[in-house]
Amino acid sequence: MNGFSVLFLGIVCAGVGGELFVRGAVGLGRWARISPGIIGATVAAFATSSPELSVAISSALAGTPQIALGDALGSNVVNVALILALALVISGIQCPHDSVKRDFPVALLTPVITGVLFLDGELSRLDGLLMLAAFAVWLIAAIVEARRQKSAAGTLLAEHRRMLIVLSCIFGLAFLVAAGSLIVAGAKGIARSFGIDEFITGATIVAVGTSAPELATAVIAKLRGHDEVGLGTILGSNIFNGILVVAVAAIIHPITVAWREVAVALVFGFVVVVFIYPNRTGFIERRRGILLLVLYATWLASILQQQAA
Repeated sequence: MNGFSVLFLGIVCAGVGGELFVRGAVGLGRWARISPGIIGATVAAFATSSPELSVAISSALAGTPQIALGDALGSNVVNVALILALALVISGIQCPHDSVKRDFPVALLTPVITGVLFLDGELSRLDGLLMLAAFAVWLIAAIVEARRQKSAAGTLLAEHRRMLIVLSCIFGLAFLVAAGSLIVAGAKGIARSFGIDEFITGATIVAVGTSAPELATAVIAKLRGHDEVGLGTILGSNIFNGILVVAVAAIIHPITVAWREVAVALVFGFVVVVFIYPNRTGFIERRRGILLLVLYATWLASILQQQAA
């Protein structure tokens, strides 16, 4: 099969795997009586970030961690400027107060931390370990919040068979792992065919492909009236991508990329989160969705201009 066919098959696997794993993971979260916002920011975010993690491991082991970095940073732009934007176009989103305090600051700091660590032109194994430490701090804070809110989620328990939930997680994860390998193989084939830079391939083609689970989660959550799940998944996914996925790739294989390419991705990653920062009442207005779509088009144009240069 050519690169496009392999990439398409990988995207399909990512969508199927993400849906299965999210259902299973949310079921497990509800067993533990965790509120929807926490489920979105942790369990669902991990599930939907699994394709990026798989891509990071596969590409780093293959000696091309630039794809992993481009995918993670590009996915963070796609998650907010395209996926969350589409959800906002449907209607505005009410953001939970705990998410404003816990997730938004970390989502804003993530590109800043990455940029500082990249000042020497390389993301080393030590840098990766520092990023993992930052991720652990955020995750502990989320777990503490989940324990505090545990009693408030009692009415959200779903009646699913335990075996069905476990199988959903297992098969979903299997599809996601397969998707990572296929997407990397397809993207590398396309990059070779058209002479596209590996970082840019990761930031555009691969990023959209691995964001398929986030797209399904955010749009379905919005249509079903569970805004906190969709928003939590997007913010949590950005944190997972920015300081877990990139860290894993760097630990496996140090990442060296031109600062000019990384800077554009990091700036856009920071700006799109600023665009969705809620007002004093915690509400994110619908009009911001349209502005984000314009920003996404600008992002694509800047990336393509880099390639042309």
